[in-house]
Amino acid sequence: MKTNKNVSRKGDSWKSLRNKIFTAEEMAETDIKVALLGEIIEARQKKGLTQKKLEKLSNIKQPMIARIEKGTADPRLSTLLRMLAASGKTLTISSLKKVS
Repeated sequence: MKTNKNVSRKGDSWKSLRNKIFTAEEMAETDIKVALLGEIIEARQKKGLTQKKLEKLSNIKQPMIARIEKGTADPRLSTLLRMLAASGKTLTISSLKKVS
């Protein structure tokens, strides 16, 4: 994480503040995590599953599902795959979009 003492609490846009606080690598990693979590939540909701129903289908406890969806847990790949499979989805590999 960058350290910058010129960050003001007032007046900076989030984009400006984000660029002052985080490195490009940290921002890219965060963007990927946010996108992945959004897709996982959307898949569950589109299938009409509550976190409790997903627990029964995936054998992952509901509190863990909640922490994963909030971004406060760093799940194993196998856990994400079980959540996605229960939601009728899987992961794919694709090229990263270059940010200019």
